[in-house]
Amino acid sequence: MTYDIAALRSQFPALDAKTAHFDGPGGTQTPRPVIDAIADAMAHPLSNRGHGVPGERNADAIVTEARRAMADLLAADPAGIVFGRSATQLAYDFSRTLAKTWSPGDEIVVTRLDHDANIRPWVQAAERAGATVRWADFDPATGELTPDDIRAVLSDRTRLVAVTAASNLIGTRPAIPEISRLAHEVGALVYADGVHHAAHALVDLERLGADFYVCSPYKFLGPHHGVLAARPELLETLRPDKLLPSTDAVPERFELGTLPYEFLAGTRAAVDFLAGLDTSATGTRRERLVAAFTALEAHEQTLRTQLDKGLTALDGITVHSRAADRTPTLLLTFDHHDTVAAYRFLAERGVHAPSGSFYAIEASRHLGLGDTGGLRVGLAPYNDAEDVDRLLTGLADFL
Repeated sequence: MTYDIAALRSQFPALDAKTAHFDGPGGTQTPRPVIDAIADAMAHPLSNRGHGVPGERNADAIVTEARRAMADLLAADPAGIVFGRSATQLAYDFSRTLAKTWSPGDEIVVTRLDHDANIRPWVQAAERAGATVRWADFDPATGELTPDDIRAVLSDRTRLVAVTAASNLIGTRPAIPEISRLAHEVGALVYADGVHHAAHALVDLERLGADFYVCSPYKFLGPHHGVLAARPELLETLRPDKLLPSTDAVPERFELGTLPYEFLAGTRAAVDFLAGLDTSATGTRRERLVAAFTALEAHEQTLRTQLDKGLTALDGITVHSRAADRTPTLLLTFDHHDTVAAYRFLAERGVHAPSGSFYAIEASRHLGLGDTGGLRVGLAPYNDAEDVDRLLTGLADFL
């Protein structure tokens, strides 16, 4: 296993500004191959998809290759990969589509741990359908959301469980395979928000058991848009609102309007870049992704250990990220200092660790932090030990 952090960092032009980035949970920096892929797509003939002229063929090839790349990343079927403007937009689209089958007496489960993009679309769709919303709470002391917490709000009337695969606020990774099994036992579908999860863990859609899994390439070195993965045969049963002349084929029936071809080219490049994180790996793209995420998790674990040890040595800090299984993302608050002031102090020293609730408003409130949240520190593939040292020194000076 070879993870060459110096060579990796050299491929990110944004790092030339010498900022230590801990803002990865909100969006990562972009490597040169992704930038080049986007530019290359726009530099060549590009038209609506087809097979008659070069621009049509280029567009069709870009979409096909992007679906295959995301299918390799998520261990999914390319025919079940749906592209959208964002994960939020996809959640709204699918909530409206699924709600067509709901009626008064049906129940929808959401959790306090989730980003609001995996709460509000379902709550609003349930209200319109006359369905009941059941809330699953997590333990604010440990940050854990357990299968038992989900089991407690399931019934034979449950139609859907919307649950995060990893909290973008505190990093908690619930046991999605067990939650999916419980939901399926009562006949419910599972919509898993993997926006934060996919950046830190190798995804296997079948192993997770979720019926829908959504993620955003800009959280794992790619461009800004959303991706949903599902079984093609499930997608065939859903009838979204769409334009009359638009195709009814799956997955295109869910992609409303012309796709951002240049961004899809960048997404394919981002997956290929991830597949090369372990520079000694060989084999298929999926096999290289397996090796890459093993190397990435080891690298991030080393940095998280360094970070945890350094934070323990500082007085007056509360770490709200305590779950046994979590991403390398920490939410901090301070006994006598405002987290916005900490963010500004660090920013002046070239360290970017933002403050807020980051749209995980229910989680922030459940932690007793109101709408304010805290200082979020998130690791990304390009972070190194020097970045962590700069952060810890900055926090020590601030305190």
